[in-house]
Amino acid sequence: MDKDWTGNHATTHAVLGSSNHSDLERAQHDYYATDPVAVDMLEQTGFLDGVNTVWECAAGGGHLVNKLKEKGKTVYASDLYDHGLEGCESGVDFLLAQQGKDVDAIITNPPYKYAMEFCKKAIELCPNVAMFLKLTFLEGAKRYSFFKENPPRYVAVCVNRIQCALNGDEKMFAQSSAACYAWFIWERGYKGKPEILWVTK
Repeated sequence: MDKDWTGNHATTHAVLGSSNHSDLERAQHDYYATDPVAVDMLEQTGFLDGVNTVWECAAGGGHLVNKLKEKGKTVYASDLYDHGLEGCESGVDFLLAQQGKDVDAIITNPPYKYAMEFCKKAIELCPNVAMFLKLTFLEGAKRYSFFKENPPRYVAVCVNRIQCALNGDEKMFAQSSAACYAWFIWERGYKGKPEILWVTK
């Protein structure tokens, strides 16, 4: 049937909340900067206690990188794109990495579109992995299969809502967030049941 309706073409996308038509509504290169307070919350899990060197493989503008450095960690920063972070190696496609860095841990907030691929690659390359992800990452049949093979050691739920900043706009950190985040932590070789933790600001 031919359709001749010429009304509001944005209506469907507005209802779904997922318009692909406006660069203003999407993060360039799926870049959502993480509030550095997330590192303080990760620290509460004890994960950072034995970590001296870190690979931040989706470093963006360095919000996690700089906070980790403040805590005395040596950080190798890389990203597929150049977001202006001094010392970051840009043009690095983490998903194509054939070998890891000489680091104790990989810590990042991966682009959500490729979150499971980042988790798989990080676990392959490094014995200790911490990924900052929406709690809804626990859902889904494909991720269920992944979790069965690669159970996280801890899922540390953020009690306080954390805002991720569209295109690195730090003013957004002060805004409220509808999303609940957690740190997903893997230790190579762990095959038990995940332990749930709660971390706060």
